Amino acid sequence: MINEVPTSTQPIRRTHLASGFAAAVQPVSSRTITTDDDGLIASDVLIPTADGEIPGYVARPANGTHFPIVVVVHEVFGVHEHIKDVCRRFAKIGYAAIAPELFVRQGDVSTLTDFADIIKIVSSAPDSQVMSDIDSAVSYVASFAFGDRERLAITGFCWGGRVVWLYAAHSDELKAGGAFYGRLVGQNSDLQPSFPTDVYDKLKAPVIGLYGGQDQGIPLDTVDAMNALLKSVNSPSNIVVYPDAGHAFFADYRPSYNAESASDAWSKLIAWLKANGV
Repeated sequence: MINEVPTSTQPIRRTHLASGFAAAVQPVSSRTITTDDDGLIASDVLIPTADGEIPGYVARPANGTHFPIVVVVHEVFGVHEHIKDVCRRFAKIGYAAIAPELFVRQGDVSTLTDFADIIKIVSSAPDSQVMSDIDSAVSYVASFAFGDRERLAITGFCWGGRVVWLYAAHSDELKAGGAFYGRLVGQNSDLQPSFPTDVYDKLKAPVIGLYGGQDQGIPLDTVDAMNALLKSVNSPSNIVVYPDAGHAFFADYRPSYNAESASDAWSKLIAWLKANGV
């Protein structure tokens, strides 16, 4: 079902990204990493989709062409400064990174401080719409000389981590994925018909899962179950668990940040992409 066309008929509500960090994540941690744009071209963009333009952010090296493409999928807070920074980190090492705003039809999560209000918007975004918008983001980058569609990767965090697994089952072009602490099981619905444990045997590209052993929202038994499912079909995908890390351990702007685990996970992600031709 995740290969269907978008089911949302909601109009696109805005054509710009929020500046700074999302309202729900204030105050920002003093350990927040800031990556400059020296040697890069980085900016907000408008991405053409089937029903209008959605905002996004692109970062790439200033010189050169045919860079491997990586899609960066945001958390429930949308595309804010942390996600933009991750794009710049990829660009610094030779990638063309794009982060599409995937809730834009449903609402603006960047202005909200109540988590319940954020979840209402997040849960109303159909998986089919999300898959289609990511396809559009890939096509947008690939329409320029700086993007190499033959070397396509995806990574995502929290909500975006789940999306990575789904996109690996959706895309025929994807070469590799990296899923940071995305939910593996959940309540299936018309809008979200599948979870990673439903598509483990349909993955068209290998995914590395990066999870925290102290994550209170993603029980280790679900991680173990997903690993067992992957092994049952001899999948090249696998999951790494950081025993001392909790949820959002990569989010350096939040108290959950675990610098040691985050650094190792980033290194493993880049090695994974390189090993799979991205």
